[in-house]
Amino acid sequence: MPVTIFFCYAHEDEALLNHLKRHLRPLQRQGLIDVWHDQDISAGTEWEREISQHLNGAQIILLLVSPDFMYSDYCYGTEMKRALERHARGEARVIPVIVRHIDWQGVLGTLQALPKDATPISDRYWHTLDEAFFNVVKGIRKVVEELTASPPASSQEITPQEVEQRSTPSPTIPSVSPIRAANSALTTTPPRMKPEELTLLRSLEGHIGPVSSVAISADGQTVVSGSHDKTIKVWNWQTGQQLRSLEGHTGGVWSVAISPDGQTLVSGSYDSTIKVWNRRTGYLLCSLQGHTGGVYSVAMSADGQTVVSGSHDKTIKVWGKK
Repeated sequence: MPVTIFFCYAHEDEALLNHLKRHLRPLQRQGLIDVWHDQDISAGTEWEREISQHLNGAQIILLLVSPDFMYSDYCYGTEMKRALERHARGEARVIPVIVRHIDWQGVLGTLQALPKDATPISDRYWHTLDEAFFNVVKGIRKVVEELTASPPASSQEITPQEVEQRSTPSPTIPSVSPIRAANSALTTTPPRMKPEELTLLRSLEGHIGPVSSVAISADGQTVVSGSHDKTIKVWNWQTGQQLRSLEGHTGGVWSVAISPDGQTLVSGSYDSTIKVWNRRTGYLLCSLQGHTGGVYSVAMSADGQTVVSGSHDKTIKVWGKK
């Protein structure tokens, strides 16, 4: 099934919308995407209900950000608000496409924008509109491929022990306080590692800059790496397959951590921010700002509710719900 794309745009940017549609046409011809915008509304149709229906059903929502887009009460207050609500719930991917210069970061700063480095389509950096929109479509194709990719087989695998446990009725287990559980865990002797038995199992390649940090999931299936190339990569180390590449930092990624349940990633960067990601979807959940220097280290608590960061600014910051 093709991925459905919805365009939110101001009518002053209609010429740029049409240019983007032409660049997306090859993806349509390949059956990868199906696009919709208000130009497709038929005469006699209740336009607001039609827009709402397609906005609520789209898998990717493109925001063509410009001064006119931000000025429009309908674009900003209705379409964008609904799009961000769906993005926050993981129902859709919202991608800002910066078409003209505007101070947008305060509103959409947690989202990864296109084109590259959020350089506006109309900026003189781009020699032609075709060059700018080609870069945009590359980013959109990448998201489409992520949405249509089959989940890693390892996430569906069930061990023989789990099969036996699921097929055998479980006795009622009395509740155990977190403190008692933690103390019990401390009394369990972990298997000893014999250094002389260690050998190279696999070499993972894909970063284009030095790798400054790595973390491994509690189940031992997933490796996460942070690099000076500003990306975080997620790997199945047993197969060597790169599962995902996360982009959003504007500086090298110096530190990464994985939550105990394997669902959340945290990264710290030279850009002084900490970013929190959904490991399975690659969604950027939030960006934490407060350090005035690069973030050298991050860690997560055992319950996954608290993040701690250490920075070049000589401070350690603790983040969590009040």
